[in-house]
Amino acid sequence: MWEYAQADHIARDYDDYFAYNTLFGYDQQVTAGHFKKLGLVVDLGAGTGRALLPLVKQGHRGLAVDLSMEMLQVVGDKAAKEGVAVERLLANLVELDCLADAVADYCICMFSTLGMIRGRANRQRVLDHARRILKPGGLLVLHVHNLWYNLYDPGGPWWLCKNLLESAFRRDVEAGDKFFDYRLIPNMFLHVFRRRELVGAIRAAGFKVRELIRLDPTRHAALAHPWWFGDLRANGWIAICEAV
Repeated sequence: MWEYAQADHIARDYDDYFAYNTLFGYDQQVTAGHFKKLGLVVDLGAGTGRALLPLVKQGHRGLAVDLSMEMLQVVGDKAAKEGVAVERLLANLVELDCLADAVADYCICMFSTLGMIRGRANRQRVLDHARRILKPGGLLVLHVHNLWYNLYDPGGPWWLCKNLLESAFRRDVEAGDKFFDYRLIPNMFLHVFRRRELVGAIRAAGFKVRELIRLDPTRHAALAHPWWFGDLRANGWIAICEAV
């Protein structure tokens, strides 16, 4: 993960690489639909600001938080080009004590950023920080991938069986931990979630799940007929969480 955060080519090619990702358009619709009152939006794992900048252009104030200096530089360049101001913070999402309590109206943690953090306790700390910095009634919008969707990927059922067996016998492996080579970065980590695991972590941080959107396989809309084994068929979830 450190190599990923320090790789300039990841940041500079990010927007072009994901130019046709259908999830990006849909999750922006979700945030725009829920963030109706103007306020401060804190983007946890902002990347190049692709989710934050549209909200800032609508009149929100924005704080981009990321572990990559190059990503934050891209955010600044894009903000300057758009004629808007975005504050930027270089930080580890697990260590956000520098941010005061109850300062934000909204938080976003998109494109499975939470899944890029290894260890259940570390992921829980990110959610705890999000709750701490949100005002009461503030909203967190969060995206993660679905463990069970691997059943439909080539090689996915084999990986799933192996992972579940390893997690039963090894303390250093959790169900849903994946390692893979990604754009010249070896052994990238991603945790994929089960619904119960996700909802439990959200509630443990002090949130109420206002809405849990199951994503269809193309990730450009909510899953049709979610009552029909939706938690097995969904590509992932977008959770709208209210700070209580």
